[in-house]
Amino acid sequence: MEPPIRLASTGTIIHGVSVGEVLGVSTLADARLIAGESGLGRIVQRLNVMEVPDVLAWVKPHELLLTTGYPLRNTPQSLGRLVADLDERGLAALGIKLGRYVDELPAEMAEQADRLGFPLILLPNDVGFDDILNQVLTDILNRQAAVLARAEEAHRALVQVVLAGGGLNEVTAEVAQLLEVAVAAVDGSGRVLATAGPAEHVAVLRESISRDGPPAAPRRTPAAARSRSFASVPVLAGGHHHGRIVAYSPPGAIRDSDVGILERAATVAALVVTRQEAVNAVESKYRADFLRDVLTGRAGTAERVTARARAFGWDLSRPVTVLVAELDPDGDERSAQDRLVACWTAAIRRHDPRGAVAGFSHEVVAVVDAAVDAARVAKDAAAAFADAPPATFSTGTSRPSPGAGTLPEAYAQALKAARVGRQLHGHGAVAHFDQLGVYRLLSLVNDTEELHAFVRETLGSLASDDDAENADLRRTLQTLLETNLNVAETARRLHFHYNTLRYRIGKLERLLGNFTDDPHLRLNLTLALHVLRMRGI
Repeated sequence: MEPPIRLASTGTIIHGVSVGEVLGVSTLADARLIAGESGLGRIVQRLNVMEVPDVLAWVKPHELLLTTGYPLRNTPQSLGRLVADLDERGLAALGIKLGRYVDELPAEMAEQADRLGFPLILLPNDVGFDDILNQVLTDILNRQAAVLARAEEAHRALVQVVLAGGGLNEVTAEVAQLLEVAVAAVDGSGRVLATAGPAEHVAVLRESISRDGPPAAPRRTPAAARSRSFASVPVLAGGHHHGRIVAYSPPGAIRDSDVGILERAATVAALVVTRQEAVNAVESKYRADFLRDVLTGRAGTAERVTARARAFGWDLSRPVTVLVAELDPDGDERSAQDRLVACWTAAIRRHDPRGAVAGFSHEVVAVVDAAVDAARVAKDAAAAFADAPPATFSTGTSRPSPGAGTLPEAYAQALKAARVGRQLHGHGAVAHFDQLGVYRLLSLVNDTEELHAFVRETLGSLASDDDAENADLRRTLQTLLETNLNVAETARRLHFHYNTLRYRIGKLERLLGNFTDDPHLRLNLTLALHVLRMRGI
């Protein structure tokens, strides 16, 4: 079966025959190739007869042009340019009868035909053009019918796979059987999802995809090779690229007609992917709802939670740690949240296959074995998430939880750690609840109004930023407290003159009280500054 040509205007596949096969029909048994042997693989889609000298205005690509030379009998010099002109317009070959109107062809014509790979055929005088037209066109139509029948058979088989509830494994298996090739379904990141075909050929295909990625989609042109070893077509659904269907044949026997079947398989694969995504979306919501109930204490007894979690492949009966990954404010977008869920799901599957993970509206929560290195999991997820900046996320880790009954408390700890860690260390922070120090105690005060009242009472006018000098004075106070009132060290850190710092200390004491002599006041000031640093939590 010969390669098809896809018309760009309609998308219809039209199959032709090569010039070499045209020479094999019975009416051309006595025809002789004069020049252009390297172009015998050119595809003939249609035939035309040259009846006028200005035939170039009437020819079309992929035609076999037949002539007696009659239109050029008075201008034989035109033959020298005819081959180049026909080749430029994409014709397949020229068949000519000699003796009646043109006695011989100029040497220049044969030289051009050899140079351009344009077949020049000497037709037998006793064969009518109508016989040639009838045989070649019949051959083209028969091939077209055979290819369409094969494509229809493949379409029915692939649709039946979907109707029977089959997935990518069944689709690749059906294509491998239809085309007798090795086939792989590859997702958008290059990961092989399903394969089928001889094991040794599948191994070569996997290695090639791993090394070079899926091959580009083949171009369909008559000048292209008649067959190839690799072919790849995209899987598109809903305007999104979901991967590729890739085929491999060691003898290089994948033809353009096979690519057409691969395209049908890609359409079916898109249906399978879309269906699976819908199922996954429902399952993901169900998992997220259940895990949210567990973490808020609304899922029932520990025994019931453990049993239901086991149905999801989660083990919540062992000592576990809760991790919360929260998108940083500047990256709170729906697409970023979807990527965050995907990255954390992949990371948890690598580090703890029995761990639970689900995406909530603005965060991802994971429950993993307490023995797992939580910081390493967060680093793994962050590395994958960083492939598509600029969004970032902060991660909080709880204390180990002995079982399902204490998960709500662990969740609250992880959430606090994520938010306090972001305030203290900026975007992308990874914080453990036990490492928050005094901030851990402050974060446990649920009445934020009480905290703000404490700040106002302790710092007075310095608690607000109404005056630009307030922030500067707070920084001076913070450094003094950090250096245990070491005036010389504080002046060095702040790059102040000693006398300037002594003046600032006097001003601070007039505003706040005699903190240099009152340790209790220094403690209150330190706590108030910590609360200010945690503002927004």
